[in-house]
Amino acid sequence: MAVTDQAIGRIKEMILSGALRPGSRLPNEADLAESLGLSRNSLREAVRALTAMRILVSRQGDGTYVSGLEPHLLLETMAFASDVSHGHTAHQLLQVRRLLEPQATALATGRLTTEQLDGLREILDRSAAARGIEEFVGLDIEFHRTIVDAVGNPVLSTLLGILSTHTQRLRIVRGAQYAPARERAQREHEAIWRALTARDAGLAAGASAFHVAAVEDWLTDGAAGDVRPAPEEPRAPGAVRA
Repeated sequence: MAVTDQAIGRIKEMILSGALRPGSRLPNEADLAESLGLSRNSLREAVRALTAMRILVSRQGDGTYVSGLEPHLLLETMAFASDVSHGHTAHQLLQVRRLLEPQATALATGRLTTEQLDGLREILDRSAAARGIEEFVGLDIEFHRTIVDAVGNPVLSTLLGILSTHTQRLRIVRGAQYAPARERAQREHEAIWRALTARDAGLAAGASAFHVAAVEDWLTDGAAGDVRPAPEEPRAPGAVRA
């Protein structure tokens, strides 16, 4: 094991044992290096690495502290890996999103307020009128984030945000035929919104799963021109199918 890895491991051990608690300040460099049996250079490398992982936080002129260690903050370090993912790896990320997002959408169904549903409607209207790909993708992200945030679990919100970052969404849409991809995404978003408005958790989950599967298709073959039908509009309780 590299010396830096050993240094990282020893600092983590101090955190796990409670010797360093969330929010506590690290001892000065010389004392900490001596207590851990490390060179100061190795300690500095370890501190830099743990700071990049958001386990430690450097405060200018005040020293280095253990972060709050909130899981959603630590997960954000995964965003870069998602941004640069291509091919099979990007497909695997979408598979995980397909496992999580429909269930999150179902949970949000009973928690979204009337005001939030109205906000989603406004996002859809702005999305339909968006003039360019950047604006459209930004509204796409806002639509999904609003739904997931309604669940009230910041870890889930962060994880789903990581699984489909702004960069990744741009890459997928640009790899598809933009106009058909946009029209199809808009239809699928509308289907999700109708299910949420009907307070039909099962239909909302199904519409969400369909939508993410469509994104997987775009990633796989680089086109959105297939003829898969959009999900049916949710029926009001007691309504009869035509």
